[in-house]
Amino acid sequence: MKRVAVTGLGVVSPVGSTIEAFWSALVDGRTGIGPIEAGRKDMFRTRIAAEVRDFKADAHFTSRRAAFMDRFSAMAVVAARAAVADAGLVFDGALALKTATIIGTGVGGIVTLDDSYWRVYHDGGKPHPFTVPKMMPNAAASQVSIDLGLKGPAFGVVSACASGTHAVGLAFQMIRSGMTEVALCGGTEASITTGPLLAWEALRVASDDMCRPFSKNRSGLVIGEGAAVLTLEDWDHATARGAPILAEVLGFGMSADAGDPVAPDRDGAERAMRAALEDARANPGDIAYINAHGTATVLNDATETQAIRGVFGAHADRLAISSNKGVLGHSLGAAGALEAVATVLTLKTQVAPPTANYQEPDPACDLDVIPNVARDMKIDMAMSNSFAFGGLNAVVVMGQA
Repeated sequence: MKRVAVTGLGVVSPVGSTIEAFWSALVDGRTGIGPIEAGRKDMFRTRIAAEVRDFKADAHFTSRRAAFMDRFSAMAVVAARAAVADAGLVFDGALALKTATIIGTGVGGIVTLDDSYWRVYHDGGKPHPFTVPKMMPNAAASQVSIDLGLKGPAFGVVSACASGTHAVGLAFQMIRSGMTEVALCGGTEASITTGPLLAWEALRVASDDMCRPFSKNRSGLVIGEGAAVLTLEDWDHATARGAPILAEVLGFGMSADAGDPVAPDRDGAERAMRAALEDARANPGDIAYINAHGTATVLNDATETQAIRGVFGAHADRLAISSNKGVLGHSLGAAGALEAVATVLTLKTQVAPPTANYQEPDPACDLDVIPNVARDMKIDMAMSNSFAFGGLNAVVVMGQA
């Protein structure tokens, strides 16, 4: 089995679209959540979101190219370009044939779909002629492969909030097995628009004020958007070309709750974490830090705490745990990918980012959640959790390079 290196990172996020800006905000606990600017604001109660306010597709693409891309695809391509530049790769000749493109999303081109419905049902018009290629969930993977000339396996992953982590894990497995030498993988989401926000309101899990993971007074999730792409590479290929290795992907686990479509299940989360540890040939005591799913809903945070205690036993009290969602919001299909990037940076810098906006200890969330202030610490191995609606769970284990 081949070793798998992380050699490049790219993000488009509510707190910046460079790795430096992204990481600085996470370490400082500086939130990207603020008043909503997108959508038809007079139609919904929700007033806050984590938007990528400065992203304009026209700044990155020709008008013809932009016409074929929903916002979620455009952000994925920009993040992928950055991940490739960070890795210092050039895709010419055989390497293009041996590079996979795997991009996750929760809902795909929902901005396009929402606008099309408005045109038809409100304005009495017709959809944009490129509606289908813009809205399909695989569009981001397709657009990344087109933009970079990648001719290996390419597909989208759709598993709600676990999509980005599933994409990273599948890419890891493909390289480890020898199917590909390089993979661009991650997640993207742009769903801050009228219809989806109304739907989240109807589900009654969205916060009215702020995202406060693991805090006793947490009031729900805050919808975010963005994209993150990681360049994964066969270790021998990376070292042969002298690439900087940022971290190593060690293991991947996944499971299905086969239970309630919206309520998290402790057993399913435990099985995914145990599977990731087994795949990494690691013991629970090897993990120093967990990048938690941590959505700031009452049930999710408590259930994840119970699952961590179930897997790690007494070692759970020695773990450092944090959620990035107080800074980034919950970007659904992009969340796991953004958090995978954060986990790589945690290993690289040996700094664990805090759980931002934390205010009150909760007996139901009684782990060390690194409240508000980042921590310098030795981290040889870390875990990143994603637990999605539909009972779909994905966990990645990474190690210091």
